[in-house]
Amino acid sequence: MRRRRTPLVLVVLACALAASAVAGLALGPVRIAPGQVLDILLAGPGPGSGAFGSIVWDVRMPRVLLGAFVGAGLAVAGTVLQALVRNQLADPFLLGASSGASAGAVAVIVLGAGAGAGAGAGAGGIASGVGVPLAAFAGSMGALVAVYALARRGGTMSTGRLILAGVAVQYVLSALTSLVLVLAAHPDQIRSVLFWTLGGLGGARWDELALPAAGLLVGTGLLIALARPLDLLLAGEEGARTLGLDTGRFRAAVFVLTSLVIGVLVAYSGAIGFVGLMVPHAARMVVGAGHRALLPVAALGGAVFLTLADLVARTAAAPEEIPVGVVTALVGGPCFLWLLRRSTRTEGVAG
Repeated sequence: MRRRRTPLVLVVLACALAASAVAGLALGPVRIAPGQVLDILLAGPGPGSGAFGSIVWDVRMPRVLLGAFVGAGLAVAGTVLQALVRNQLADPFLLGASSGASAGAVAVIVLGAGAGAGAGAGAGGIASGVGVPLAAFAGSMGALVAVYALARRGGTMSTGRLILAGVAVQYVLSALTSLVLVLAAHPDQIRSVLFWTLGGLGGARWDELALPAAGLLVGTGLLIALARPLDLLLAGEEGARTLGLDTGRFRAAVFVLTSLVIGVLVAYSGAIGFVGLMVPHAARMVVGAGHRALLPVAALGGAVFLTLADLVARTAAAPEEIPVGVVTALVGGPCFLWLLRRSTRTEGVAG
């Protein structure tokens, strides 16, 4: 039954994404009527589009697209991590992957390896150097490996150990980032570090959307192609081996791929939490646990969620802007506590 409803869910989410994108293009310090936004989109970019056209095409469109890319990628990464560790509380932020990516990028910014990357507080200025995305990937991968090694004991991984390991790694990475912030001498570097700790989409630019778009499309495509072995992991370690899956090599390869997706996206958005926790859980309730349907639904759901969260961040305290990571944390924190309580209750019954 759930499998049959997947096409309908995808259509509904695609429509919701289109509506949220139009809202994101229409709302802001300068409000533009939705009908006028559609006229501007149909007319296309150009010098004759006027002031409103410039706002839509040059300022808001790159931001909306980056939000959709990052939201979709984090939701897909969270879905895959939950399958790899067989725990629905796994999330790129809670497992330290986003924090690791941020710590790596911040180190490159302050050390000067990302030439030109420390000049602005927005994502576009920060991620202009090749060193920053590479450092973000290395930090993401290192954090995931550390949490996995700390949480796994005797071939098993409990919810408690997973959360404690993620919190411990996050504290260490947060301390390192704070140390970098204290040692950073230039005000521009300090603003850049603050961007990484809070997350934001304000610096999105057309000329820097290619890499996050490619990372999302290639990474998601490969992960959807791996839907069957991901489903096998849900049967447990022994069951997956019995069905012919080399779980060790498969986990290592998918960890690398997931870290690459997270690192590339976080290099342009900073650390944005809880998207990869809430969206996969909601998608699983609608279409079930099969990853061939779950991954595309999670991707669209993540794109819708972060697009709307960024819209709230831009408009809730206008003319001031709230970091989008604060908005996702305000929504995701209660969701995490509910999931933790339910998971603890389930483990207690099972025990």
